[in-house]
Amino acid sequence: MHTASTPRESPLFSAILQGRRPRPGAITVGLIGRGIAASLSPLMHEREGERLGLDYHYHLIDFDLLGLEDAALPVVLAEARALGFSGLNVTYPFKQAMLPLLDDLAPDAAAIGAVNTVVMGNRTIGHNTDSWGFGESFRQGLRGAPLHQVLQLGSGGAGAAVAWALLQAGAVGLAIYDTDPARAHALAARLRDRLGADAEAVNDVAAAAARADGIVNTTPVGMTKMPGLPLAANLIAARHWVADVVYFPLETELVALSRAKGCRVLPGGGMAVYQAVRAFELFAGIKPEAEAMAATFSAAVAADR
Repeated sequence: MHTASTPRESPLFSAILQGRRPRPGAITVGLIGRGIAASLSPLMHEREGERLGLDYHYHLIDFDLLGLEDAALPVVLAEARALGFSGLNVTYPFKQAMLPLLDDLAPDAAAIGAVNTVVMGNRTIGHNTDSWGFGESFRQGLRGAPLHQVLQLGSGGAGAAVAWALLQAGAVGLAIYDTDPARAHALAARLRDRLGADAEAVNDVAAAAARADGIVNTTPVGMTKMPGLPLAANLIAARHWVADVVYFPLETELVALSRAKGCRVLPGGGMAVYQAVRAFELFAGIKPEAEAMAATFSAAVAADR
């Protein structure tokens, strides 16, 4: 990465802002991640900002398109702050890598151990709106779903937030599978220590699926750039409810297969909308209208079909 000291020469300034510095008084925010070109966050945020009469601008900072290594994260964060950004959303694969780079953490982010929203000012403060976003989506989309045993696939930043939300929603037992067993064990231990939860890391996905009432995918598998299923198709039965956090595409292979098998399904769109609602309020200091942001999201998805 070219690390020249002046914003005018920085990749963030030239590639993301097209040579225009944020205007005084404007709310300028962005999303840091990889493979995020299809994200609907810019549309949801900017439409709601426009509806509220705000000078609101949302930029995608895609490390893949910019050709940046993960190690450039601290530099990009510093550049965004120097350029006057009000905040940043954070997605795969940086939700945990962002933690040590911030001045402080809100209680939700500190407890969960992952950040998806950074508010900037004199200090950089990390928040986690993913957990509330998933919880709100679950309450609305899978009301009454049994929660005696849940199998969660993935234990990264999104996984930590979703696990927290599931336990707060009443999950009795949580089995966590990850291709990185050490990470799954670390999350399970954190949940036991922090919440006294019945959480365990598992290696046998088939056995865990056979015991589970529901299955949640918190891995990036199913994204447009990472197509596929996060577990074998034959492990999904009609008695399961199935949730996904991936929302581009909204109808992931997991959601489509589970729906075809007769499962109750929860696509990732609800979490995407509600985490954005909470993040908008943190960035702008104004409570947005959730229904308006959801309508913007739904219209965009329908137009893309």
